[in-house]
Amino acid sequence: MGNTIGVMGLGVMGSSIALNMASKGEKVAVYNYTPDLTDQLVQKSGHEEIYPYYDVQGFVQSLQSPRKIFLMVTAGKVVDSVIQSLVPHLEPGDIIMDGGNSNYEDTARRYDELKVTGIDYLGVGVSGGEEGALKGPSLMPGGDEEVYEKVAPILTKIAAQVEGQPCCVYIGPKGAGHFVKMVHNGIEYADMQLIAEAYTFLREKLHIPLTEIADIFETWNQGELKSYLIEITADILRKQDDKTGLPLVDRILDKTGQNGTGKWTSIQAIDNGIPVSIITESLFARYLSHKKEERVPASTLLAGPEIQNDDLDQDVWVEYVRQALYMGKVCAYAQGFTQYKMTSGLYDWNLPLKDIALIFRGGCIIRAEFLNTISKAYEAQRGIANLLVAPYFVEKTKEYQVSLRKVITEGVMSGLSFPSLSASLSYYDSYRTANSSANLLQAQRDYFGAHRYERTDVEGSFHTNWK
Repeated sequence: MGNTIGVMGLGVMGSSIALNMASKGEKVAVYNYTPDLTDQLVQKSGHEEIYPYYDVQGFVQSLQSPRKIFLMVTAGKVVDSVIQSLVPHLEPGDIIMDGGNSNYEDTARRYDELKVTGIDYLGVGVSGGEEGALKGPSLMPGGDEEVYEKVAPILTKIAAQVEGQPCCVYIGPKGAGHFVKMVHNGIEYADMQLIAEAYTFLREKLHIPLTEIADIFETWNQGELKSYLIEITADILRKQDDKTGLPLVDRILDKTGQNGTGKWTSIQAIDNGIPVSIITESLFARYLSHKKEERVPASTLLAGPEIQNDDLDQDVWVEYVRQALYMGKVCAYAQGFTQYKMTSGLYDWNLPLKDIALIFRGGCIIRAEFLNTISKAYEAQRGIANLLVAPYFVEKTKEYQVSLRKVITEGVMSGLSFPSLSASLSYYDSYRTANSSANLLQAQRDYFGAHRYERTDVEGSFHTNWK
C-alpha cells in the first residue's frame, strides 16, 4: 500500500510533526539530509508508524500516489534546493507542502514554477512551536483549494482542536497561507512586547516582587486576557536558576532575537501603505535591544527622570496595567487584521477573516480568549473596516483607553520606555481623529515640491504659489 505521507526535514518541528501524524494513524515516511536526526526520531518514535529512509529516491517511491510530502526545512534557499532534489522523482499530481516559515512571495514563486511541471504546491503556515507541532498546531494552508482538499483529511486531523473544530482552514491561493502566518508572527512580536512593557511597569514602577508579578499574570490568565503568552509569562517569572537559585529571568541577557517574519510583516505593510506601527515598534525594540554595548555606557551619561516612589495604590494600578495591556493587544490585533483585509483586497485573495481568528484559538502562539470575540465581529460585519469600530471593542475601549493613558504617562514620567504601549495609544488616537494635521503636511509638500493638494470645499487638485 505504501506510506500515506512523507516528512522531509527532521529538526525539532519536523520530527514533532511526523510523530503527530503517526499518532493520528498515518504511515509516515521520514527523511533528513543528515541521517543522525533520522535515527534519533526512529529511537523516539516507539511503536508509532515511522518509516526511515536514507535516500531521496527511496523516500519518494515509498509513498502512495498521489504522493504527499511535508517539508519542514529552513526557509530560503534550502527550500528551493530540497524541491530540486525531489522533482526528478515526482509525477504530475504529486503534492509538496512547505510547512516552514517561508516568505509568502517565495511560496507564490515556487507555486508558479511547479505548476508548469504538474506538481502541486501548498504553502502551509504552522504555528505552535515544538509542543504545538507534536500535539496539534494551528495550520494555515494556501494554494489551490482542490489540492488542499486532497490533504485536508491529514491536516485537519493533526491540527489543534477547539470545541470540536480543527484549527486548520483553507486560507487562499498561492502564498496566502504563508502570508497569514507571517502577519500572525508580527502580531506575536507586538503581543510579546506589550506584555514585557506591562511587566516593566509592575516591577520598576510599582516595585512588585517577581513572585507576586507571576501571581498577577496567573490571575490575568483567568479572565479576558487569557492567552498562551500570558500563561507562559507567569511560568517564566517563577522559574529559578539552577546555578544561583535566583530568578532565571534576571540571568538572561536582554538582547532579543528575531527570525525575519516580523521584519517581513513591517516591510510588506510599508510597501502597501498599511499602518502597523505597533508591530513595527516591537520589531525596532528588538533591534535596539541588540545595542547592549551602547546602552550600558549611555545609561550613565544620558539624563532622565528619577523613578518616583509615588504612593500609588497597588491594587488600583495593577488593574490599570491590566486594562492598558488589553487595550494595547486590541490595537495590535486590529492592525494585524487590517493588514489581512487590505492585502486580501490587493491580491483578490478573499481571506476568511472570521475563520482565521478561529484557527488562532488553539495550537498557535497568539492563541487568546478574545479571538472568539474577533471572529464574532467579522461574522456580524463581514466588511468591517477595523476591529476598533466593532461594537464590542467600541464599548471596551471607552473605559480601557483611560487606563492606557494613565500607565503610559506614569511610566514615561519615570523614564520607562514603552514603545508598543505608546504606539497603541497613538494608533488609537490617530484612527479616531476626524481632522488631522495632514493638511499642514500637504501644504508643506506643495510649498517645496509643487505636489498639489485637495480642498475640503471644492473637488480637484490644486497648487498655490506660497511666496
